[in-house]
Amino acid sequence: MQLEVTCRHGEMSDLAHDHINQKSEKFLTFFERVTAITVTVDFEHGKAAVEILVDAEHKHNFVSHDEADDVISAYDGAFHKMEQQLKKYKQKLQDHRRDIPMNEAFPGPNADDEEEA
Repeated sequence: MQLEVTCRHGEMSDLAHDHINQKSEKFLTFFERVTAITVTVDFEHGKAAVEILVDAEHKHNFVSHDEADDVISAYDGAFHKMEQQLKKYKQKLQDHRRDIPMNEAFPGPNADDEEEA
């Protein structure tokens, strides 16, 4: 997995950079197919805006962003949004089971004959 952290219009502390690196690695626990993560921190108008781009296998890209007074709060907000997207997508991929078997949900033309026997 590739991780890229970029800052625009300012610099962030080593503490914030380490926080972003450590938490970004957790995306692999939510979805194993993550290939690249790009975090962009933008300092404008006295606030920090964070955008997270996650590339996954098979052309799936996810985006989340948040804005706060400091970098760590903005990253945590964007991280939470990305976490929800990845979990929802993984659930969608794994939701191949049905609650009701197909033969019970849509009985065939001979279903009435079997019930009478």
